[in-house]
Amino acid sequence: MTAETPTQGATPAVDGRLRVMGIAALAGICIAGAVPPWGWWPLAFIGFALLDLLLIGTTRKQRFRRGWLVTASWLFPAMLWMFDLTAPGYIAASAIFSTYFGIACVATPPDGPWRFITFPGAFAIGEIARWYWPFGGVPLANVALGQVESPLAITARIAGPALIIVLVVMLGQALGVVVRSRGSRSSLNHGAIALAIAVGFIAAGYLHPRSDVVRDVDVAVVQGGGPTRTRASSDQEPVVLARHIEATTQIPGQVDLILWPENVVNPGRFLNFEEAERRVSQVAIDNNAVLLPGWFHSISDVNTANYHTAVSPTGEVLDRYDKERIVPFGEYVPLRGFISNFTDDLPRRDVLAGTGEPVLDTPVGPIGVAISWEAYFSRRSQEAMQNGAQLLTNPTNGSSFWLTQVHTQQVASNQLRAIENDRWLLMAGPTGLSAVIDPQGNLLQRTDIGERAVLIDTVEMREGRTLASYVGPWPVLLFGLAVSAAGFTVTRRPSA
Repeated sequence: MTAETPTQGATPAVDGRLRVMGIAALAGICIAGAVPPWGWWPLAFIGFALLDLLLIGTTRKQRFRRGWLVTASWLFPAMLWMFDLTAPGYIAASAIFSTYFGIACVATPPDGPWRFITFPGAFAIGEIARWYWPFGGVPLANVALGQVESPLAITARIAGPALIIVLVVMLGQALGVVVRSRGSRSSLNHGAIALAIAVGFIAAGYLHPRSDVVRDVDVAVVQGGGPTRTRASSDQEPVVLARHIEATTQIPGQVDLILWPENVVNPGRFLNFEEAERRVSQVAIDNNAVLLPGWFHSISDVNTANYHTAVSPTGEVLDRYDKERIVPFGEYVPLRGFISNFTDDLPRRDVLAGTGEPVLDTPVGPIGVAISWEAYFSRRSQEAMQNGAQLLTNPTNGSSFWLTQVHTQQVASNQLRAIENDRWLLMAGPTGLSAVIDPQGNLLQRTDIGERAVLIDTVEMREGRTLASYVGPWPVLLFGLAVSAAGFTVTRRPSA
């Protein structure tokens, strides 16, 4: 790839603290604007073009500070929903993750051809790192979510969302080179090479062998409706269940599978466990269909359970999956003893994480389940594929969340899960959003927030796996580690 050679005038081009801060803030806002709920995906390329500009001809400390500021300008607005869940956690998470990307910028050489290889790989490493640590990872507002409607989305079949991130950064850099060099021949060559690489991966995504159709299944995704931004209370336990039972009666005709959202069956003070089981079984019997209901209830003084079951058309419980990936500060409190010194507004019990495989065996076939938060993690659907899932589902409950950031980002995440695994995907929320997504990531149906709705569709049970479902992020991870190490090695400028 043709390199742009920076000169002594490159640093003065972004000199002056106010100007640097302004460019950094604009870059971060552009990256945030590409992420749902805004979803203006071309803005991501502008954001990375500006970030690349800020790194030219700089010292390591300058690159860290500028990278941190750009990321903070992206994550603080794009993860604003977390403020309502935990203000300290929101501030800490945004600041910690910004540090990851500051380090990625340090690994990027300030000049020479290496920076065009290092920056995409190092930035992808930053994203992958925050998908795993701390507290199991927080992959919301990631760069790949902003590309679900762009041509790059199909590349997820090759190496998942991490590959999309590499391509976005690479194209952003190329855009910056072309604009800064005013369309010089060398810059146009650089842009042509970057575009050719992206087009090659897009073509590979479309040419990737498709999974085989096993059978067609008529499905119903049920959303009971009701108010949003609510907190769990015992008097709502029978009300939420009643809403979904009533909504299920609106299913027109016969279906094979009914999906209910996360934790709509809540045995407790006003609804005992036996009565809840009876009502759920009766719904399956009345509809002569497989029912997938979400349960949530206390199991001890310190723990609750969050799980999904498969109920046969005769009312028999066939299988169960307990949620494994638990929401930090929402379903469990990390460092509870320490944090309790600063606030009393903590969940009384922690959800007990499950250990089973995320697949429910049903009469219509094996169904992959990612409960709520788990939809953001590629590795959960990858485990479902390893265990033969022919259809993917994401029962969720966003009724307590502020704004629509979580809802829309979760839909985008499910679009990526459908593409990277070549599977149909059903998403169900009690108050929204619920959706039907095809294997190309197309959003065929989607509800609105708060409405009562039933989505009816015919989906395909499929078998066969994509390359991404086998390799996960490992190719991108290894590439990123290699080029980051090389970037640190070739960077010789003294620190400021």
